Amino acid sequence: MDFNVDTGRRRAEGSCTGWLMTSVAPWGDTKEDAFDQCLVELGLGDSRLIRMEGAMLPMGFEPTPPEDLAMGSLVECHIAESYAYDGGIASAGVAWAQCVTPEGDECSIVATLATDQSYEETELMLKMNLKRKLASRDLEVVKHEIAVDEVNAAKDHHGCALAALILPDTMKMQSGPVGRVRGGLTKSAGAGFTPGAGSSRPSKKTNSGDFSF
Repeated sequence: MDFNVDTGRRRAEGSCTGWLMTSVAPWGDTKEDAFDQCLVELGLGDSRLIRMEGAMLPMGFEPTPPEDLAMGSLVECHIAESYAYDGGIASAGVAWAQCVTPEGDECSIVATLATDQSYEETELMLKMNLKRKLASRDLEVVKHEIAVDEVNAAKDHHGCALAALILPDTMKMQSGPVGRVRGGLTKSAGAGFTPGAGSSRPSKKTNSGDFSF
């Protein structure tokens, strides 16, 4: 006789860690310069980035605090970037949600958004974007996290707002040596920040099960 209890939820196989971060750079001489400043603020300045598309995250995704990344590391990222110039504003945001399918399988999805709107408007738009992705796949939210930031470009300069979901362990094709970890580049997700000041913004956390927009 089988006394095992079937909870109806099947945990995702595999293991994948990642974290959300944002940064802004209001003083770029060019768009490319502003973008590179943002990468350094995020701790990605010494990494080789693989930009990912699509909503589904690797099975077994789990959020973790930011980690230091070695020079030359190959890193998978879901990135949103937005640019402004000479006093203009731009915002970028990223979000993930851990979910359950109607069949009881666990999975996770991601949404990104870049706008020329304010932080508040972009946050609302990103939440709606995430809700649409959930609805399209008939997914029930278990927990989620959102990070948005806004840049106000300095006079006669380019500004960049960057938001990223950083997944450091998914790229198994890494070959050859990497360099040392250069301390102090990655900003802590728990560090304080001033919006628009160019420091990394910690992602917003929401209690599990609370997905009211």
